[in-house]
Amino acid sequence: MMCFREYLHHFVLVYIDDIMVYSRNEAEHRQHVSEVLQRLREHQLYLKAEKCTFHQYNIQFLGYNISAHGIQMDERKVETIRSWPIPSTIKELQRFLGFANFYRRFIQGYSSITSPLIQTLRNKPKSPSWTPAATKAMKKLQEAFTTAPLLTHPDPQKPFIVEVDASTTGVGAVLSQR
Repeated sequence: MMCFREYLHHFVLVYIDDIMVYSRNEAEHRQHVSEVLQRLREHQLYLKAEKCTFHQYNIQFLGYNISAHGIQMDERKVETIRSWPIPSTIKELQRFLGFANFYRRFIQGYSSITSPLIQTLRNKPKSPSWTPAATKAMKKLQEAFTTAPLLTHPDPQKPFIVEVDASTTGVGAVLSQR
């Protein structure tokens, strides 16, 4: 939404028709919400009251549970992964991997864990040749989802760590904090 350009990533996130306003404290939040509502009014844009929630301390947004403490996987999605049956078709395995891949940032060693499952898809087989390694990988991935960490917000008062690597074909970097 172009009308929020100067607010984006300062206290507003917009995704398609979802608007999330976030703030450090309640007084600031009231001000931010007021600014957003005023901007909507100026551009003759309207909200559906029954789809709005205001002044929440945590919220489900785009598959994540976001709070002052950090970002977590949506518990409903975790339960879906936990109870997913062993795939019996290639399509079911692809669906499982696609669903799990959405949360890969929460799972340390995700690509190593899923490697036996990916191997099952090599050479485009008609049906999966399920191996004990694939079963073990699926169980390990399901277990990793139940113990996934909370991704916390960065603390601007603490130092950041920048790790960079480059090759002749690419550059990668990770920004983190202890």
